[in-house]
Amino acid sequence: MTERLYLYDTTLRDGQQTQGVQFAAAEKREIAGMLDALGIDHIEGGWPGANPTDSEFFDDAPKTRATLTAFGMTKRVGRSAANDDVLAAVLNARTPAVCLVGKTHPFHVRTALGCTLEENLDAIRDSVAHLVAEGREALFDAEHFFDGHAEDAEYAIACVRTALDAGARWVVLCDTNGGTMPARIGAVVAEVIAAGIPGDRLGIHTHNDTEQAVAGTLAAVDAGARQIQGTLNGLGERCGNANLTSLIPTLVLKSEYADRFETGVTAEALPRLMRASRRLDDILNRVPRREAPYVGASAFAHKAGLHASAILKDPTTYEHVPPESVGNQRIVPMSNQAGLSNLRRRLAEAGLDGDEDQLRRILTRVKEAEDRGYSYDVAQASFEIMAREELGLMPELFEVKRYRVTVERRKNKYDRMVTLSEAVVVVKVDGEKKLSVSESLDESGSDRGPVNALSKALAKDLGRYQDGIADMRLTDFRVRIMQGGTEAVTRVIIDHEDDAGRRWSTVGVSPNIVDASFEALLDAVRWKLVQ
Repeated sequence: MTERLYLYDTTLRDGQQTQGVQFAAAEKREIAGMLDALGIDHIEGGWPGANPTDSEFFDDAPKTRATLTAFGMTKRVGRSAANDDVLAAVLNARTPAVCLVGKTHPFHVRTALGCTLEENLDAIRDSVAHLVAEGREALFDAEHFFDGHAEDAEYAIACVRTALDAGARWVVLCDTNGGTMPARIGAVVAEVIAAGIPGDRLGIHTHNDTEQAVAGTLAAVDAGARQIQGTLNGLGERCGNANLTSLIPTLVLKSEYADRFETGVTAEALPRLMRASRRLDDILNRVPRREAPYVGASAFAHKAGLHASAILKDPTTYEHVPPESVGNQRIVPMSNQAGLSNLRRRLAEAGLDGDEDQLRRILTRVKEAEDRGYSYDVAQASFEIMAREELGLMPELFEVKRYRVTVERRKNKYDRMVTLSEAVVVVKVDGEKKLSVSESLDESGSDRGPVNALSKALAKDLGRYQDGIADMRLTDFRVRIMQGGTEAVTRVIIDHEDDAGRRWSTVGVSPNIVDASFEALLDAVRWKLVQ
């Protein structure tokens, strides 16, 4: 028999508190849809009335299988719950569930609220009872609970018991400052349950200020808590919240939890997690963390030759779960640390093969190129093109005859200085020369730079190959200066993706940043066409 663990996502509220993150209402609806498809039990949409975006979201709330939840705070001291306008705005969102945050730390009650401990208990009791009377599922977020428990355990537990007695379905213990060690979280949760708070009414909400939010959450589950709160990609204030992108695969795939618990996310739905993680980064215009557990591009990358040799024999030698179980893929990158095992595996993944002399020539070429500044371990597509050339398997698709990039700075009609980049690319396809010109302005009239202009010009007219690159999208552009002074060499790595879900990276190296960029862009187009 397995127990049910309930997943509560706070990305749309806590995630919005991340520095530099601001969702639009339409983006929040899209994220809610992804979370719902994944199998999350509760989706917290935000704080109605706190800002225009959250209010707009709830005015046209998405229809979800998950329980859509509005967030707010307990009533203010000195007025009834029925007459508190802030609480009324939360109820007016008409969500089936409402989560209210309240103080459980005596220091915060006296300092932040400026009221007595008993008045705070009354506010918790009256607010939760009001939600229940309105027919809502009530949740109580016990803010600063672990710090409060350290100061006055009896009062902290009294706060959550008050909410529970008033009708709360869940009371959630919050490590708001993110500084409580996992072992203490587990011990305190066990103490709370021993004091009479049922574990199947108890949730956990941790922050990541010591890089232990996931560990703290799992400690709470081991101690008996049965609801988990967190965010996609670990978004959140300061250092973030417990990362559901790490927690969910652990709960579903690791026998320590999978044998004891079930969640709303099934093993069949789990591969959607990586797509949701990447889509969230796209919405935020963020570069996905390559080293992120489970879903990062490097999560299943095996660079060392010794590791790659073992992986060839049995992937479980260096992989704790199959990459496809979370929608990811195995990568055996090429680098100056690589051996023939890496090379054979990488070529096999690309459907290529060669004799030992060819393999040694490819390996030598890789190591010589990396001495000049290339990095094939993060640019697999460029490696594949180089290998195909060495094996005589790279078709001559088109030839670039020349290109030119200009950057102009001038005043516009509003007498403001603006920058405009323009690129000209001449290619020869099937014996015919084609000239393409593109500017770097986007839809809003903003300059996107010379590399953007060059990318658009290169992809503008490749004759019969044009349809093959129509769905290419440049997703990331990274530049590194390899050495200083007048002899500096620039390395550019560019990431692309297409509608089929393929993601590939290419590299270019040159003393000239535009030339290095063009080399990487050219490799990206050639790789896409070969596929």
